[in-house]
Amino acid sequence: MTLVKICGITNLADALCAVNAEADMLGFNFCQRSPRYIEPKEARLIINQLPPSVITVGVFVNEELEAIEKIASTSGVLVLQLHGDESPEYCKTLNGKGHSLIKVFNTGEGFMLERILEYDTMLIMLDAGNAETRGGTGQLSDWSNAQRTNKLFPTMLLAGGLSPENVSAAIDEVEPFGVDACSSLEQVPGKKDHARVRDFVAAARRARPHEPHCR
Repeated sequence: MTLVKICGITNLADALCAVNAEADMLGFNFCQRSPRYIEPKEARLIINQLPPSVITVGVFVNEELEAIEKIASTSGVLVLQLHGDESPEYCKTLNGKGHSLIKVFNTGEGFMLERILEYDTMLIMLDAGNAETRGGTGQLSDWSNAQRTNKLFPTMLLAGGLSPENVSAAIDEVEPFGVDACSSLEQVPGKKDHARVRDFVAAARRARPHEPHCR
């Protein structure tokens, strides 16, 4: 079954909607430049009211190591999603401290599959952001690059412009380990459209199940 992540959670009502729709992972954005930014203490209040089966993810962009650990501890997120220019060495340091990581790569101009091979993380994610806007753009990722990557990284999450209307096609074509959506499920940045959240999860569940490739 394809894992489903809903990102950009800023309030309890949206979090519970995603949980009730049976999303597997919820993302909390700790990049202060983002319109979906949430204070770590506010994230903790939400996370404390979620069932333990939900995987909570903190999203970071080029954060200092000391700061990222403090935010992770304050908020209580289980997984760190690194959406910036973090190096393999940076990730190795966090791995050594016992953190589970998702490293994000953009599929557009300058995409290099060889660079991804330098990283050792629990999951990787392919998105359609750029140096200025790291994600949540609503733009589609390059699915051909995602297909290439998926053959080497069976634990790949696909993001970038996914919606209730196209997530089934994305799963059929790319066969990712999981899918991630944010902006297409919003009324405004930071506020989810609950009907679209439910439709997205349902559409992902109806798609052909993921069959991992051998790495």
